[in-house]
Amino acid sequence: MRKSKWVVGILAVVLFALLGQAAFAAYPEKQITVLQGFKPGGGSDTLAQLTQPYLEKVLGQSFINQYIPGATGAIAWTQLAKTAKKDGYTLSITNTPMLQTNYIMNPEITYTIAELEPIANVITDPGIVVVAKDSPYQTMEEFMNAAKENPGKITVGNSGVGGDDFFTTLIVEKATGLKFQMVPFEGDGPSWQAAMGGKINASFNNLGITYPQIKAGNLRALVIFAEKRVDMLPDVPTMKELGYDVVSGSSRGYSAPKGIPAEARDTLIEAFKKMAEMPEFVKACNDRASIIDMKYGDEYAAMLAEQETAFKAIWNEVKEQYQGK
Repeated sequence: MRKSKWVVGILAVVLFALLGQAAFAAYPEKQITVLQGFKPGGGSDTLAQLTQPYLEKVLGQSFINQYIPGATGAIAWTQLAKTAKKDGYTLSITNTPMLQTNYIMNPEITYTIAELEPIANVITDPGIVVVAKDSPYQTMEEFMNAAKENPGKITVGNSGVGGDDFFTTLIVEKATGLKFQMVPFEGDGPSWQAAMGGKINASFNNLGITYPQIKAGNLRALVIFAEKRVDMLPDVPTMKELGYDVVSGSSRGYSAPKGIPAEARDTLIEAFKKMAEMPEFVKACNDRASIIDMKYGDEYAAMLAEQETAFKAIWNEVKEQYQGK
């Protein structure tokens, strides 16, 4: 009888351990929904197409993109922060600076990054200045000299008030003491198209957006706002090389609602780490001029918080010029 009880006890312990392992390994048990705050075909969608086939291989579950465009992403991010279930099955692609500038610039938007669980940043698309192929400006120095001689008259396009190009221009103005005439457009595409057509002097844009036109010879790149030169444009200097500490662009990653289970958070972070090591993923990013900039969990959260502080300071300096417009 004692032996029988001992065997039963051992079996119970083993069964409990197996069940515990199964419970931990269960996530994800079903498909994962990804909220996208912009229409298909934009930067968020590009990131989804780049990452999700590889994440599905690692996790063994599919990703379903739910497009909720409007208010420069704020509708989707409000839903993520305020109403999405905290179970690890609803994520969102989070883009900077709009993720932070939405509520910094508009008090009616009530979510903040404190209500999110940053999982992984994947891409940082550096800012870039492009001009038409027949522009008189051959270098960034020539372009800046023109702005110095004609304060407030050199026209530069951006993707809209509050976007990364808008804030990059403000950062450049502060660093250089120059003043441009900013021309907002509804997106990056109309901005570079206006520069290519000679309707504006230059477009402050992003590498990933403009690279095909630069490669085709339709646009000329003057400078890139990255830490160092990029391989696909080795002859284009950084702003740092010209003596100005300006590093700017748009970062895109994935976040969840704050409070998801620790095992879901850890599993997702590990999946992104494995994806980043896949040669086929690296090649896919390089083919699209998408600069990989992996940051995970707490490191990603720290990056978002640092950016939030910087954007608040910049906006506080200029908000009187733009409020009510």
